[in-house]
Amino acid sequence: MSVMAGILAWFWNERFWLPHNVTWADLKNTDEATFPQAEDLYLACPLAFCIFMIRLVFERFIARPCAMGLKIQANGPQKAQPNAILEKVFTAITKHPDEKRLEGLSKQLDWDVRTIQRWFRQRRNQEKPSTLARFCESMWRFTFYLYIFTYGVRFLKKTPWLWNTKECWYNYPYQPLTVDIHYYYILELSFYLSLLFSQFTDIRRKDFLIMFLHHVATISLIIFSYVNNMARVGTLVMCLHDAADVLIEAAKMANYAKCQILCNLLFAMFAILFISSRLGVYPVWILNTTLFESWEIVGPYPSWWVFNLLLILLQLLHSFWSYLIVKTACRAISKGKVSKDDRSDIESSSDEDDSPPPAQKHHSSATNGTNKNHGTNGYLTGVPYPDEH
Repeated sequence: MSVMAGILAWFWNERFWLPHNVTWADLKNTDEATFPQAEDLYLACPLAFCIFMIRLVFERFIARPCAMGLKIQANGPQKAQPNAILEKVFTAITKHPDEKRLEGLSKQLDWDVRTIQRWFRQRRNQEKPSTLARFCESMWRFTFYLYIFTYGVRFLKKTPWLWNTKECWYNYPYQPLTVDIHYYYILELSFYLSLLFSQFTDIRRKDFLIMFLHHVATISLIIFSYVNNMARVGTLVMCLHDAADVLIEAAKMANYAKCQILCNLLFAMFAILFISSRLGVYPVWILNTTLFESWEIVGPYPSWWVFNLLLILLQLLHSFWSYLIVKTACRAISKGKVSKDDRSDIESSSDEDDSPPPAQKHHSSATNGTNKNHGTNGYLTGVPYPDEH
């Protein structure tokens, strides 16, 4: 117990978390004012589980009927031809056989290497979710982002710090916690906790680690800003990030429903809003107040440096994703539509088709000469925020 008490005392060191000459006792709740308390955040864990359960109900009873009404089918990628030998290699050894193993399987089955590669690609894709599942996931995120963004705008337009960011630091850290801020923080933290854990069960994407880092940075920022009462600027950061997420999820839904014109329009709106807000408004409005205005009014202290480092990390992620968006937009313009981007989670290639592998090697040449996939898989899997997401 003494060791644990020592660790907790070290972790909650006032000289790290709070400005000079401020103690935790100064921020205890009183009859006159309520301040953020670290234990308030414990509520987010059970609430994250509740949000995940609500998502399952929403996808099953609301999103799925909507998808069916839009004629979105539940069938997934084309299944690979049953083959006991390849299936054993796939499940027990490797899902990505190297050249040496491919040549050995080619001799064993009398199939050419290209056909075996295609079988493994189809078998990997077979484990991917259907378009229906993708639509349901996007509809859930769209609904949450729309709600939380609307709530944030309605709340923030009544606050003085939306119009003058210096208000985030006047009388800091003795700024009382309002019910609106508490609700906003707990709901956002719960949602991102649910995203962090559901990332392991959702559609697997190529930028899995980048999104994991994004979720960890976001959760850390929420916790940091709440514990040391930087909640005012925290609400600005959260609302700014939620804005573009609504549009990208709407664009993906339109794409899954094969409404290409609407998808293109929504993606264009998303790209403009994302780049302008993340590369323009965020550094000029948010980073300016957290780095310079707070330095002038409050002054730096250890957790101030950590908080701003996390915000700068977020800015680097914004730059990376903006690059992906511009790359996607350029490709879409050249092809005339938004098809897929660098987060595509279905493996496809213009020189490989998805037709079933032939039983014998001498049939493969005929198969390879037809059914070429000269396009893309048609999935807009989303360039992220927040929040896919």
